[in-house]
Amino acid sequence: MSMKQTKVWLILTIALSLLGLASACSKTPEGTSDNGAPTTTGKAFTPKGDEGTITGTIAYNGTPPAAKKIDTSADPVCGQKSPNLATEDNVITNGKLGYAFVYIKDGATTDGTKVGDYTFTAPSDTVTLDQNGCHYRPHVLGAMVNQKLNITNSDPTQHNIHFTPKNNPDWNQSQPNGAPPLTHSFARSEVLVPVKCNQHPWMKAYVGVLKHPFFAVSAEDGTFTIKGVPPGTYTVAAWHEGGATGTEKTMSVTVPASGSAKADFAFGEGASAAGAPSLEMMPAIEVPVVGHH
Repeated sequence: MSMKQTKVWLILTIALSLLGLASACSKTPEGTSDNGAPTTTGKAFTPKGDEGTITGTIAYNGTPPAAKKIDTSADPVCGQKSPNLATEDNVITNGKLGYAFVYIKDGATTDGTKVGDYTFTAPSDTVTLDQNGCHYRPHVLGAMVNQKLNITNSDPTQHNIHFTPKNNPDWNQSQPNGAPPLTHSFARSEVLVPVKCNQHPWMKAYVGVLKHPFFAVSAEDGTFTIKGVPPGTYTVAAWHEGGATGTEKTMSVTVPASGSAKADFAFGEGASAAGAPSLEMMPAIEVPVVGHH
């Protein structure tokens, strides 16, 4: 090979190396796409002191569905600790719905920055999911991406906690009675992640995982408050379990500087046949249901 050919090959080799390096640098890092993965670039959110709140009440219209008593005979410990265990699909008190997950779905602050374009640091404090009385407490909870979830077993029996997400890896761990807490976190946002116990099929819970901290779970009186919201206009969503993926309703709200916006939601399909709901026996092996607080 001549000296001239050698120089040409050397130039081509350097050019191809530079192209490969540029391609690697410009490639979107894994976990930064729109599939719910945490972003590594963006505008870091910094409170300005003029943040407001979103408050509201979740109502249930019509006659509440009947709670169903759970047959816990498969594990005598469960029956002893929770003899009146019943489903929590609909926790309704005086027409108000508990355990609805309410969150900012999208929208933008007053300066035009979309809430999804901000980056947030996961809080250092943990969120606890307890197995107590052979049901999960709380039934619905929220956590941020990469926030630690503390899973405890307060029962004198073994549990098997099983997260079955779509955007995150499946996670399935046994936790004997007396065992130390388990720790888990989610790398991608997901509304909502189902939780079940393989040993007690009536046990279920839901975890809402978001990149931002603007979420809340309605109390048993139906009320909720989302704090620290920067001024702006947002789409607020309320999720309630039911069916394969639950039911979600949305509305637009505007949060003023240092003020509060109202977001009231209602679920249910209106009044049904008259008469008080009965407490029916539900075998755990037939329908996966949850315990009653």
